[in-house]
Amino acid sequence: MLTIFVVSDATGETAERVVRSALVQFEQPEVQVVRRGDVRTAEDVRRVVLEAAGVESFIVHTLVSDGLRREMLEDARAHGVDAMDLMGPLLDRLAHHLQLSPQERPGLFQQLAERRAREIEAVEFAFRHDDGQHVEDLARAEVVLVGVSRTMKTPTMLYLAYRGWFAANVPLIPEQESPTALTSLPPERVFCLLMSPSRLLELRHARAVYLGIPEVPYASIEALRKEMIFSQELAIQRGWQRIEVTGKSVEEVGQAIMLLLPEGKGSRSA
Repeated sequence: MLTIFVVSDATGETAERVVRSALVQFEQPEVQVVRRGDVRTAEDVRRVVLEAAGVESFIVHTLVSDGLRREMLEDARAHGVDAMDLMGPLLDRLAHHLQLSPQERPGLFQQLAERRAREIEAVEFAFRHDDGQHVEDLARAEVVLVGVSRTMKTPTMLYLAYRGWFAANVPLIPEQESPTALTSLPPERVFCLLMSPSRLLELRHARAVYLGIPEVPYASIEALRKEMIFSQELAIQRGWQRIEVTGKSVEEVGQAIMLLLPEGKGSRSA
């Protein structure tokens, strides 16, 4: 029986799928497919080649490191093992056409797939937890934005979600107690968005006109001043981090928040 060793510096799942896709073209082949993943050193390569040399075998590999591919070629020849490089020729051809050098980072495709899956889940989470929805599930959020109406909570939340952060937002309403699920969160994960009353007045006025709702008290300067004082005092009381958003873009606010989060700089999914 032929043993096909599928060798990869990552999981080997992609290479195994290619091999099995090819095998279905043969009627009842006497073959067993053995996967050897996380092959990332010359010693790992030699170990697999010696294993293959002890049986009737064929090696198929997707090693992204040029050095490991050369090691595989030399060791396989030395032990009389047939080895096929699935990745090298493709990388070389792409490098020629793109005029770029490959990164040679093992498992990069899997990392990208996992990051994309996390981003999709984070966006779904954000839509479910917009504007104070499902507060009972707020403990799952990695970052929660709070503030009075029209302080850029929703667009900033979505900016963070598209970068892999599980984000939610909860409105702050004067004379209305904040939900326990919010106040029990670690304060370093809660960000209160603050805006100057004059800018907030412009946004509230535009929204009132668009929706055809009364401007008083929703878009009155006196009410807005009180709301901003309320949100600032609550943030100080709770130890929440405060972010001034007046005159800033969503990207600027989002970047500022990511820099302050406990996990450090950059995208959560990076």
